[in-house]
Amino acid sequence: MTAPHIRIRTARAADDDALGELDRATWSPLHAVTPKPQPPYEPFFDARHRPEDFLVAETEAERQGEGEGRVAGYLRLVPATPLACNAHVRQIQGLAVAEWARGAGVGRALLRAAFDEARRQGATRMTLRVLSHNTPARRLYESEGFAVEGVLPGEFHLDGRYVDDILMGRGLIGADGH
Repeated sequence: MTAPHIRIRTARAADDDALGELDRATWSPLHAVTPKPQPPYEPFFDARHRPEDFLVAETEAERQGEGEGRVAGYLRLVPATPLACNAHVRQIQGLAVAEWARGAGVGRALLRAAFDEARRQGATRMTLRVLSHNTPARRLYESEGFAVEGVLPGEFHLDGRYVDDILMGRGLIGADGH
């Protein structure tokens, strides 16, 4: 696929339907620990999942109407915990890329925008969790400077087998990310 022009922005309440559709379309046991969503669908945004916690990737190559692009992906970026002593850490708690946009740099663009946003918020460190069998995601994270910092063996039982939960992290300051 030819890389489209990708624009990253903060989500808006009006993105609820598009992000909900993307979330359902990209559901997979490769990354999901919750059951596949079934109708009637819950709203994408709620008290714990606020628009301001999400970065949205949209393609500019397929502009429609009032400068809106086609939603290609999202990333949820939140404080790791509510503790003041942990306020310097941001955590990625969800990353999804539409099937039609995979391989075009959307996930990488979202990660790099998340690094910038986390720094803007004063963070010096970023963490995430990824399932051990999600090789494509692990490769992407490693290529962007994340390192495995812990493993919870057999943490989830998915599709009839036990899957490790991999904890990854990276620094956000200095030339090498630390």
